[in-house]
Amino acid sequence: MKNFFQDTKRMVLKIGSSLLINGENRPNHEWLGSLAEDVAELRQAGIEVAIVTSGAVALGARFLGKSKRTMKLHEKQAAAACGQLALVKAYEENFGRLAMPVAQILLTLEDSENRKRYLNARATIETLLEIGVIPIINENDTVATAELKFGDNDRLAARVAQMIGASTLVLLSDIDGLYTADPGKNKNARHIPEIHGIDEEIEAMGKDSASDTGSGGMITKIAAAKIADSSGCHTIITIGKVSNPIKKLALGGKHTKFISRQDAEKARKNWIAKNLSTKGEVIIDEGALAALNKGKSLLPAGVKSLKGNFDRGDTVLIKTAKGEEIGRGLIAYPVAEARRIIGHKSREIEAILGFPGREELIHRDDMVMKR
Repeated sequence: MKNFFQDTKRMVLKIGSSLLINGENRPNHEWLGSLAEDVAELRQAGIEVAIVTSGAVALGARFLGKSKRTMKLHEKQAAAACGQLALVKAYEENFGRLAMPVAQILLTLEDSENRKRYLNARATIETLLEIGVIPIINENDTVATAELKFGDNDRLAARVAQMIGASTLVLLSDIDGLYTADPGKNKNARHIPEIHGIDEEIEAMGKDSASDTGSGGMITKIAAAKIADSSGCHTIITIGKVSNPIKKLALGGKHTKFISRQDAEKARKNWIAKNLSTKGEVIIDEGALAALNKGKSLLPAGVKSLKGNFDRGDTVLIKTAKGEEIGRGLIAYPVAEARRIIGHKSREIEAILGFPGREELIHRDDMVMKR
């Protein structure tokens, strides 16, 4: 595992309903148990794993006595409400046997586009990863409408990878990657092991190639790879309908890898550096300047004053007392709360605000220095 994923620190793993559900619309515990073994190995190799999963509607369909493909939107929402409990229980049972706790997160498209919801979702997922809990993420089908749905969990997985700065996205499919045409119909179809850059030719192959049986397909996997690429995340499409699919992939299993043209951390820093819409200024003292030049985060104690009207997650300029801009970053507090805690030690934040907020005013991962 470690050798194959040697540059991966954080991974998003997407699992389709056809892999999780057996012919009786019940969880495939044998397969899920083998996946849990793979995830345990990834964690032993120092890789954090978040899982984006389908399956709630399929599991809940039997309660309505209908086929998933014939249900109307309101019936799918009801099925999702029934099936989500069974879905998370299946993860909890299989991962729990290997002492891996799980947590449920339900997202809608709006959660990835509304700044506050985006930040809250990101903070929740990152906190779970930090404390060793595996986030089990699904689209919130019980409330999502046609206008709000991601449309498929391939793209949801890519948005999550983008959100948490993952360096690898693995999409488990019923085919071992992208082909130049549908290999079931064209004997001359060639498998493509690596792709550097997604153009119209690659997208056309996705339309013509075989796809899985879920709501997505090969074309949505390519769309997911494009989203992931923009944030420096590599995407791998590989066969999922085998026991221990991640281990088999790491041991040389056939796959297609979309190589991102940029590093995940550099992509994030580059976005911050080029964000022209700054909402305020943070004026720091000499001690904070020295700490920032050593790669440290900006703590409230090192801030002398604030300017502007900013909200949590906005981009602000970081300046010295002489007015020199030395960097910029995403601030962790809205201006009203930030004004109350600047000049104070991080351990005092809870007493001042009434809740245990983040220790850093701007975390080093959310900051770009000019020198």
